Amino acid sequence: MAPLTATRLARRHRLLTMLVAGIAVTAVALPAQPASLEYAVKANYLYKFSPFLSWPASSFPTPSSPLNLCLIGDDPFDAMLDDAVHGQKVDGHPIVVKRLPTIMMAGACHILWIGRTVPQGTAESLVGQPVVTVTDKSRGVAGGMIEFVMQGGRVRFEINEAAAKAGGVTISSKLLSLAVAVRKR
Repeated sequence: MAPLTATRLARRHRLLTMLVAGIAVTAVALPAQPASLEYAVKANYLYKFSPFLSWPASSFPTPSSPLNLCLIGDDPFDAMLDDAVHGQKVDGHPIVVKRLPTIMMAGACHILWIGRTVPQGTAESLVGQPVVTVTDKSRGVAGGMIEFVMQGGRVRFEINEAAAKAGGVTISSKLLSLAVAVRKR
């Protein structure tokens, strides 16, 4: 990724503020809320993680190549994720949602949501690649670099920093500080 200018730093600060605000919104207990609210929060997290992640330069063929946010397996988001990313860009990269039929296509992804209908171990099979895998540990899918968990009715996340580093992905200390747990090994 390109060096951070004052404008980019200000943009990242605004995005961090939005992420923190999103976390504050999720501080309201969700159990009485419909599952769609839980997945609306998770959909927003999925693309709001991206400003706090840095991929190897080779992950983007051109400065305007899209940031591919992919899903494999069950898709609990329906149109929520597509609506959330519509018109969004990160460091000049438009965010594009792709639904994959097989894991064989995951190498072109920057962020990959792995749903419940995908065999266990799928996330681990991508270790060493610059693909940020996201799973829903609260729904029985573990092994992602980022795992959603429910704590006290709130959507939270854990981070496997070691897996990210193995793939050449750097996670901002700001995002790491918001995680409920960070695994360094």
